[in-house]
Amino acid sequence: MTLITEPAGQPVLTASVRLAEDGVHLLDRRVFPFERTWVRARDLEQVARAIEDMVTQSSGPYFAALWGMALAARHAAADEPGRVRERLTAAAERLIATRPTNDHPRIAVSWVLAEVDAARARGEDSPEQLAAAALAGARAGDADYRARSRAMGEAAAALLPDRARVLTHCWGDLYLTETVAAAQRAGKQLEFCCTETRPYLQGARLTAETLAEMGVPTTLITDGMGAALFSAGEIDALITASDRITLDGHVINKVGTLQLAVAAHAFGVPFHALCHGPDPRAATGSDVPIEHRDGDEVLHTLGRRTASERVRGRYPAFDVTPPRFVTTVVTDRGPFAPDALAGYANAEQEEERP
Repeated sequence: MTLITEPAGQPVLTASVRLAEDGVHLLDRRVFPFERTWVRARDLEQVARAIEDMVTQSSGPYFAALWGMALAARHAAADEPGRVRERLTAAAERLIATRPTNDHPRIAVSWVLAEVDAARARGEDSPEQLAAAALAGARAGDADYRARSRAMGEAAAALLPDRARVLTHCWGDLYLTETVAAAQRAGKQLEFCCTETRPYLQGARLTAETLAEMGVPTTLITDGMGAALFSAGEIDALITASDRITLDGHVINKVGTLQLAVAAHAFGVPFHALCHGPDPRAATGSDVPIEHRDGDEVLHTLGRRTASERVRGRYPAFDVTPPRFVTTVVTDRGPFAPDALAGYANAEQEEERP
């Protein structure tokens, strides 16, 4: 365990992955908020395993990939100075493989590789210069993610009524906190219901805690209660983040999102799915691999078994919501109808992701 001073004036989980001299430090979300334990990943492989082992979740893997690449460049420059770019290629492949459904690690490593290649093109190809370029790329990727999240949060907040009762599922990280912050700046009064989000209870431990930290009235419900609240007229909007959204408007997110979207649609409650932008490499839902985690995780909660040894578990970690159940896809360029995302892809800007 490593003790690190936590940032003041912002929710703890918005700065839960950091690069230090001795490695990448990750706040262990598996035990938050009951414990505030920092895991130190000393090398690239330990960063990758921390992502796979759910030490960090939601946008955490994006930042872990950024700083993991910077750490890999630092080590390569010291250990094998003639193979920095080759080592970074292998590091990128390892990090991308940690979360196959979510495209954030791919975007993160692209920031670093693009800056390294730009340095090489300028003739700045010493090991020290390449390590510095990798760090610069990671910092640029960090700033870009936060800026896009702020823009997306402003767009999402604008869709909500002045007094909104919002249901969310799983953990939205900067997607969620920026939406709440934008609503607060606009003088809107939000109340949230959070699903527990089995089996890791991200909603109970992460989402609810962070919303409460931001001063938002927050109520916890089980994963199966959403339809009852929609039916009773107690929810004004369903809002979730997304691990990926396809060009034709399919929303891939934590398993359980689909059933909430269907129920919201049945009772006339809008579903707003948040993402920085659709994945140009995924035309439709079948183009996105769905990560299946060990079914044993479903048989336990917070380390305690909840079913007998005679029972098997199954755990597809994500599901795919068809666009007919999605009201709005909210991006860093504003809101889009799910069948209009080609407009996002065609709205080329001078500054784009690498």
